[in-house]
Parts: sequence; structure tokens; C-alpha cells
Amino acid sequence: MAILDFQKPDKVIMIQSDEHEGQFEFRPLEPGYGITIGNALRRILLSSLEGFAVSSVRIEGADHEFSTIKGIVEDVTEIILNLKQVRFKQQIEGTDSETVVVSIAGQDKLTAGDIGKFTSGFQVLNPELVICNMEPSVKLEMELTIVKGRGYHPAEENKDANAAFGTIFTDSIFTPIKNVQYAIENFRVEQKTDYEKLIFNITTDGSIHPKDALKEAAKILIHHFMLFSDERITLDSEVKAETEEFDETSLHMRQLLKTKLVDMDLSVRALNCLKAADVETLGDLVSYNKNDLLKFRNFGKKSLVEIEELLQ
Repeated sequence: MAILDFQKPDKVIMIQSDEHEGQFEFRPLEPGYGITIGNALRRILLSSLEGFAVSSVRIEGADHEFSTIKGIVEDVTEIILNLKQVRFKQQIEGTDSETVVVSIAGQDKLTAGDIGKFTSGFQVLNPELVICNMEPSVKLEMELTIVKGRGYHPAEENKDANAAFGTIFTDSIFTPIKNVQYAIENFRVEQKTDYEKLIFNITTDGSIHPKDALKEAAKILIHHFMLFSDERITLDSEVKAETEEFDETSLHMRQLLKTKLVDMDLSVRALNCLKAADVETLGDLVSYNKNDLLKFRNFGKKSLVEIEELLQ
């Protein structure tokens, strides 16, 4: 069906942009399309972009998150809250996670910048952030795990059953977007003044450029909307029919593989050789290749030809 012409922009205008902030304009739009596009993009930007964050920490002398450490002002809970705010940027392509061992002594505080000195695959973007204050005589040792993720993960989702004793799992804020604002203004096209202009303001943590963040959010939306094209819409009954047909075929195959070899038309010699090798069903038989079968005691080429004809 033909679609009437829409008044739509032919490009996105970048008003200003740096590593952390960007302003973009999208115009002209049909009435109502400003809030439709703006709200969808804003939700994707805030919740669906990938980033890096601390997922767990193990601190020497602290067995759980409610512990206190002698000579350190903050308790472990406060230290964890501060670690959640550390922002990372990938330095080496393909490095999605890293375990960082931090050892600090002779300082009156631990900052995010100190953590950056012990990482190899990531750059700390807010090095001035104070993690904890401590006495210079204290030696602080901790092990951090930095991982890649999307949006926000509670501590329960970060848990690993194989983690070492004393590991404390943290909530992880992966999203690289700090703030997204959009505004809609009237825009004139020839004699009509009811068209709209969408203005986007994006603030990131510096791990992704605002322009790239906007492009990634648009790609995610496009991939979802593509499912609504005519080629991807099917009746629920068609999906069920395909599933039922697949299930019947699978069930028949499983029953066939459970068939006992004694119920098949095999010679006594071939059957005894297979029994001696603990091959009792058709499923057991097809798990061996020809060379493996010929290694069975008293199993020769004649028996192999017999089985090949049976399977065909």
C-alpha cells in the first residue's frame, strides 16, 4: 500500500559536541513525531548502551560488605558505593574484562586514579574520585573485577559460584550516558508553522562520543522495528504448526535410536561382537565411526558391510 509523503529531515544537525556533551537537531518533523522519536531514543540511550564497571571486589581483611578496616575512615559499604562510580574506557580492543590487583601504602587516601595505575586494558575517566581516606601507615590491598555490560546489573546478577572466599559482589552501572534531555520546538516549512524541531542534549562519561551514542541507540531501535516488516509478521497458528511438526520428527528419531539391536535383522556373529563392546541400541551404534567398529574384537569387514546395509 502506498504511503503518503511525510515531511522528514534528510540529516541530523550536530550543533556542538565534545567528548562529553553534544547537542543535535532533527528537523522538520510532522506534528507529534518529536515526542515519539525523542522519548524512544532517550529510553534506549539511558538503558541499553554498553559500558564497563566493577562487578566484584575482594579486600584484604574484610570478609563481607559490613566490615570495617582498621586505619580506614570509610567502612566497606562506603568503599563499594564509591567503586560503583568509577568510570572506565576500553584501551585495548577486544578486552572485555580484567581482574585488577591494587596495593596501596604510605598514602592518606585511595583515588580512582590509583586504580588506573594497576590496569592494563582500561583507562579511568574520573581519576580524582576518592574511594576512601586512610592513615599513611595502612597498607590496603584489594582485587577488583572489571566487566562489560549493558544498563544496570544488581549484585545478584554478578554473582559467581566459583569466586574466591571473601569476594563481595557489587551493583554495576554500565551505561556510559549520564544525562539525556530533549526539547520540541515549532518549526516553519514554507507557509506551515506547525512542524516540529527535536533538540537533543546528550552527556556521557567520556567513554563514548555523544555522536556515537546517538548512532548506537538508533541502530538498536532500527533492529527492533525491522521485526514489524511484512516479511516478519506471521500467524501464531503457523508458528505452532512448525513447532508441532518439529516435535513429531524429533520424537520419532528418539524412538528409533532407542531400538534394541536384538530386535533388528543382524547376524549372530555381528550381534555378539557388538554385545561384547556394550553396544546394545541403535543410538549406541551410530555414536561409533567405521574405524572404531573395526577395532571391536572379532568384528570384521563383513560385519561392517552388514551394518551399513541395515542402516541404509
